[in-house]
Amino acid sequence: MARTRPQLANIDPVWDRICREAEEAIAAEPLMGSLLHQGILHHASFDRALAFRISMKLASEEMSEQILREIADHAFASSPDLVAACRADLVAVFERDPACHRYMQPLLYFKGYQAVQSYRLGHWLWQQGRKDLAYFIQMRVSEVFGVDIHPAARIGKGLMIDHAHSIVIGETAVVGDNVSMLHSVTLGGTGKEEEDRHPKIGNGVLIGAGAKVLGNITVGCCSRIAAGSVVLKDIPSSVTVAGVPAKIVGEAGCDQPSVEMDQTHHIGRDD
Repeated sequence: MARTRPQLANIDPVWDRICREAEEAIAAEPLMGSLLHQGILHHASFDRALAFRISMKLASEEMSEQILREIADHAFASSPDLVAACRADLVAVFERDPACHRYMQPLLYFKGYQAVQSYRLGHWLWQQGRKDLAYFIQMRVSEVFGVDIHPAARIGKGLMIDHAHSIVIGETAVVGDNVSMLHSVTLGGTGKEEEDRHPKIGNGVLIGAGAKVLGNITVGCCSRIAAGSVVLKDIPSSVTVAGVPAKIVGEAGCDQPSVEMDQTHHIGRDD
């Protein structure tokens, strides 16, 4: 490891920082040494550590940690875009979650981050035509993390799910880049139709806790959906909606709601 890290530091400052944080954590709390060595310091790169973490969390009597790790290692080695999305999600959590003080926290401790990365692995398998494995990953993510994301759903980079309990994202849902959502969000359908039936969420959208967005509708870029809202119709860009059913109640309040994470209502043109 001593020979590897100086080389990696020049090309991967995120991973180098994670390793430094792990070393500092061991110095502060030696009882964490085994976990931190096993989860971070024994690995040569961010993607290898992530593959290990996913496999450890999703392993069961039906599918061993070794098999899952081989699947994840192969996926990450085969798809630089997949690794880039995982990295963007990590940075998003660090930048937007006030409870996140170190880069290593999402990788080791945050089930929202781990659930999304497990989904990304399942989505990669789905795209490769390996649908049964993808369904298995979906099942285990639901069982382990309480997050149910269909492997066919399309999710952009920089997703942050805070708390991440009872998240549901349907098969034909599309989520743009740099989206933030809180717990108990549903991106669901409205009936038994089998075609395109789930929401399309634009870039930079903030979705509050307990919000339900239902049907093949569009939420415009950089809008905010208030906690507890039920959205049944298209929403334009850069507005705030609230209520059951949701209505426009003002402007978005800032250029990047998903980054600012400001969930307070701002008086706007529609009040």
